[in-house]
Amino acid sequence: MNIKERLVAAIENGTVIDHIPAEKTYQVVSLLELDKSTETVTIGNNYPSKKLGKKGIIKVTDKFFTDEEISRLSVIAPKVVLSIIRNYEVKEKKTVETPDVLKGIIRCNNPKCITNNEPMQTLFRVVNKQSGTVRCHYCDKEQDIKTVKLV
Repeated sequence: MNIKERLVAAIENGTVIDHIPAEKTYQVVSLLELDKSTETVTIGNNYPSKKLGKKGIIKVTDKFFTDEEISRLSVIAPKVVLSIIRNYEVKEKKTVETPDVLKGIIRCNNPKCITNNEPMQTLFRVVNKQSGTVRCHYCDKEQDIKTVKLV
């Protein structure tokens, strides 16, 4: 038996989400609605990781995520690595980054904000990616991205 044997089976076509902080693995499953998927979804959690201590990994057969799904993912698990697999080979690999603008993804935590009182889409600008600070376009309130709720 090979000592470097894969912990999770290879997939022919689909997406691998790697380097998920272990405590966020099931949030990612829920966010991307993988629990409702009819495709094969493999979820591994608490694998050893040099960068994170413990990490999660999710493999989804025949699924390629939209830009909007990736933007939503970046809110709860920035810096995860997405690998696009075609014919058992990694064709593209990218680290998920929080975009500069988050439109219709997170709620404003200011109860007086117009977005909480009128039927309209939220809009946030990322002020500082390092600290995770975002600012509501409408009420100008700064918020910590770690404490916001998804729309």
